[in-house]
Amino acid sequence: MTTRVDFYQLSCDPVDVTVAKLARKVLQAGERLLVVSADEAQRSHLSKVLWEQGGAAFLANGMAGGAHETRQPILLSEGSAAPNDARMALIADGRWREEALGFDRVLLLFDATQRDAAAELWRRFAKDETIDNRINKQDENGAWREGA
Repeated sequence: MTTRVDFYQLSCDPVDVTVAKLARKVLQAGERLLVVSADEAQRSHLSKVLWEQGGAAFLANGMAGGAHETRQPILLSEGSAAPNDARMALIADGRWREEALGFDRVLLLFDATQRDAAAELWRRFAKDETIDNRINKQDENGAWREGA
């Protein structure tokens, strides 16, 4: 099995805006998503941001361990288990977890302070035939583009 790992270098939009943009695309593709962060306050904030997207455009989500975790289209968790059967994971805190390689696709967000760790991970993945790694950067208009 090949896992695709998309690296997203945060430069314009903060984490919460980027998570909302990517989560919307995942749901539009008919997929479920696991959003991973070790920071409980960040998970709570991301949940609120997803719910407050406006009108019918809100992004339904729930917390891992909640009563309806298996039914959530977006599940926020501190770990990499996906009781909602998500095949895609978004790592919001920038800290890689090896268990993420069990997903079909992983979106890894990282900021300037995590750049060296992301570069090291990139080099490791580039040598691994079971990983399809790609880099995504924002242009001056805030749109994400794949490429170096």
